[in-house]
Amino acid sequence: MKFGSDNTNHEECCSQGHSSASTIATIKAALSADQDIDSSAIEIRMLGAVVLLEGYITNAADREKAISLAAMIVGHENVQDRMLSRFPIQ
Repeated sequence: MKFGSDNTNHEECCSQGHSSASTIATIKAALSADQDIDSSAIEIRMLGAVVLLEGYITNAADREKAISLAAMIVGHENVQDRMLSRFPIQ
């Protein structure tokens, strides 16, 4: 059983999706592995080659750490910070 055209190879139709998924998974794993950051409310999306960090942070250090970890994977120029601060009320 065949699906799709015989003229289309896997890399042409799926390279964007696989690389985006693996990049997101790598960044999520790096954030989860770092004990110094609360990444539970941070969402990671891709827009082309740009990583979008969205969601909420609870302190300024978490913002810098999340950006730094993502930049180590995709380069600083490919990280867009859209995280919102949600500092606990004292």
